[in-house]
Amino acid sequence: MTATPQQQELLTICALRAGSKSVDWSLIARTCQSPEALQVVLGGDIPEDSAVARKNLPVLREALPLIDDARARVTAELEAAEKAGARLVTVLDPTYPANLRLVPNLPPFLFHLGNLEERDARSAAIVGTRNASEDGMLRAARMARLLVDEDVVIFSGLAKGIDTAAHTATLDASGRTVAVMGTGIAAKIYPAQNKGLAARIVAEGGALVSQFWPTSAPATWTFPRRNVVTSGSTMGSIVIEASSTSGAKMQARIAHEHGKQVFLIKSLATSEPWAAKMVADGKAIEVGKVDDVLARLGNAKRVQQAAQQRLQLALVGL
Repeated sequence: MTATPQQQELLTICALRAGSKSVDWSLIARTCQSPEALQVVLGGDIPEDSAVARKNLPVLREALPLIDDARARVTAELEAAEKAGARLVTVLDPTYPANLRLVPNLPPFLFHLGNLEERDARSAAIVGTRNASEDGMLRAARMARLLVDEDVVIFSGLAKGIDTAAHTATLDASGRTVAVMGTGIAAKIYPAQNKGLAARIVAEGGALVSQFWPTSAPATWTFPRRNVVTSGSTMGSIVIEASSTSGAKMQARIAHEHGKQVFLIKSLATSEPWAAKMVADGKAIEVGKVDDVLARLGNAKRVQQAAQQRLQLALVGL
């Protein structure tokens, strides 16, 4: 696939390793949004004054002498992405998703199948448990259809259960849906039962996106990391069903930390203590009808403007 020299340099920094350690990718994403910043990092410094930067600086300096190994890794991963038909967007690019650029733990790059579009700024994540009830699946599908009627792009995580219901209902309503994967873009679809759904999403104008190396297999740590991107890429997260140990509960917490809207379906807010507490603490909104979501989603144009301002500040070194 075609990657610019600057994109390749960014990926090379991400691939640097000192033993089992690598530089924190969110730190790379925050600090490498301009060509000048890339050169600073490749020169052995980190242009951020923080505890995280100070912790990672020795790792960077220890890893830089092994940069040829990192470049070889990048070459192999780009070849795998090209074979899969994927494309690349990075924090260096103005086309990087607007909502995602505004969160502090953004990924430095995304590989994607299907197009990323400006209209994705007006979006909501519909998430919930894999072991969904029939009522939960119906609620997820209904919420997706109602939001599609209002030109909202639906994000979810391609998991079985609530995610599958949200993606499928969006497609059935001729809407746009984006699946945030817990694996690499060139790896086997997980879960395997959603291989057909993944293909349909791309074929019908949606997209699959991954923040991982293209060949990355599923792992216990990749799915919580995926929740960060699912939250960060949208204006808010709608949780349909989720127990106290569910990844969807984690996404609700992450969305609140991101400053996003957190919407909890009424049946969830009245049945799960963690959900009731989030509502009581003012960290989430109980949703009885779709208007409760639409009234609070926010302004997509303002999101896009804020993201471009963030990039411009990086370009001028501020």
